[in-house]
Amino acid sequence: MKLYKTTKGIFLQNDGSVYKLDYQWDELINRDGLYTFLAAVYHLATKVTNANWQDGLLPPIENQEIWAAGVTYLQSRDARVEESQSSGGSDLYKRVYDAERPEIFFKSTAARTVGHGQLISIRKDSTWNVPEPELTLFINSNGDIQGYTVGNDMSSRSIEGENALYLPQAKTYDKSAGIGPCLTVMATAISKETIISITIKRDDVTVYSDNTPLSRMKRSLEELAGFLFRELSFPNGAFLMTGTCLVPPNDFTLAPGDVVEITIDGIGTLSNTVAYN
Repeated sequence: MKLYKTTKGIFLQNDGSVYKLDYQWDELINRDGLYTFLAAVYHLATKVTNANWQDGLLPPIENQEIWAAGVTYLQSRDARVEESQSSGGSDLYKRVYDAERPEIFFKSTAARTVGHGQLISIRKDSTWNVPEPELTLFINSNGDIQGYTVGNDMSSRSIEGENALYLPQAKTYDKSAGIGPCLTVMATAISKETIISITIKRDDVTVYSDNTPLSRMKRSLEELAGFLFRELSFPNGAFLMTGTCLVPPNDFTLAPGDVVEITIDGIGTLSNTVAYN
């Protein structure tokens, strides 16, 4: 089942039909057994026949924060090591990849987050900017994974590579986080064989494209969620990007007008056009 947040309200898509739900977003998603709840109530909701129900699509977030985990894939570790060679910080990323404790950092508030079809930003003071496709978890206030969405953890690699302490500036700025197009709620945990794909187009020409299975992630989703909630409380739940699985080559940087499309099987496609703020 897929939950969409729009300017017209909240819609649930299930088995080819769409229903409008009469709930507030935070009240609806932040609960135990979200799938069971939706399965019990959707048929009581109003069935939608208007094909324009997705007009005014918003990111599936309200009073939640977005956090992110780093260096959870080998490819991400190697990219971080390469970019930080000149600063002497490359050993940090090797160590965190093998450490018991994962890297987890604050990414975005709802106000700085963009959804499907909206503009996503690169920093003017960075010379090397890339998108980072990531499976993103919705975790309720009790620390339980209840849903999944597509995430884009935009990264200023020239800033992070200059000094690892610049990570907050490389990762957190206006319109630096994209999630959407929906919150997908499943009866069982997402499969490790789920494919994550990315395509970047410039002037309608594909300049980068790749894909990988979720199984290449070193850490489990439950492990990452557990570390996030160890000493933090989230009254409305939280989103957690689970790490970068695909990295464009080092000679690539985003430019205004580029279109980034990230697809996760069973969830959907998040598409954003790149711009300066």
